Amino acid sequence: MPTSKQLLTSVQAARFVAQGFLRLDAVVPQEINERAIATLTEGLPDVPYGTALSQAFAQDTFVNELLGLPVIAGAVESLVGPEPTVDHHAIHIREPREGQAQPLHGDAIIDVRPDAFDIQLMYYPHEVTAEMGGTLSVPGSHLRRINETDVGRVQNLRGQTRLTCPAGTVVLLHHGIWHGGRRNDTARRRYMYKLRLNPTVPQVRLWDTTDLHDPAVTAELSTYFPWYEQATARLEIYNRVLLWRALTGDELFDIEYWVTRVSNRPALRSHA
Repeated sequence: MPTSKQLLTSVQAARFVAQGFLRLDAVVPQEINERAIATLTEGLPDVPYGTALSQAFAQDTFVNELLGLPVIAGAVESLVGPEPTVDHHAIHIREPREGQAQPLHGDAIIDVRPDAFDIQLMYYPHEVTAEMGGTLSVPGSHLRRINETDVGRVQNLRGQTRLTCPAGTVVLLHHGIWHGGRRNDTARRRYMYKLRLNPTVPQVRLWDTTDLHDPAVTAELSTYFPWYEQATARLEIYNRVLLWRALTGDELFDIEYWVTRVSNRPALRSHA
């Protein structure tokens, strides 16, 4: 197994900034998946808040092996840096034919940082079919602040995604994305492992920036989603530009000059 980390590209980082998540399908070997299911059935010990990720899990645990996979290690480092800390972790189980779903919500409304973010790693050790429910998420919702379950009354939004995936899939989420666990209508338990990570270094150019000026970067950041209102969608793009400026250190980056116009405050000059 290769050991070098596989950092994200600028295009992938821009996709995360625009969509609020990055999906890595079937990247975890079946051996780890099988061990994970057994461990998740038994439960996991708590990890104290603020524990360095490198010290949080024993070497022989599936979590340590999962995080050591080059594609996952590289993606995590690209988003939150080389030594993030653990916010919390949890096992999410949807029981067979449980008859209820989790309402749409966003996590941690008090976290309104415009220039930084945590990530939530969601790991699915077995195949998730449509009948198993899957995690519902709303692409592009992460920069629109809501009060936790205030959007829970919303049943469906155009363009929402209900995760179906092969075994060994990992999804990395911006902490603000709207999401919720769907109802499991099968006779089998559905497992998901969640790990929230906090950055400990400035989140500036942590990925492979070789393609930083690729036109595809701006194309990703310009993406519209079907649920956006016609006018308010511009604010979503505006907020992405602010975040991208923070993540790249490029205070001149813009799309359609929207941020440039708003921040234009010429200095007053004396005409004496």
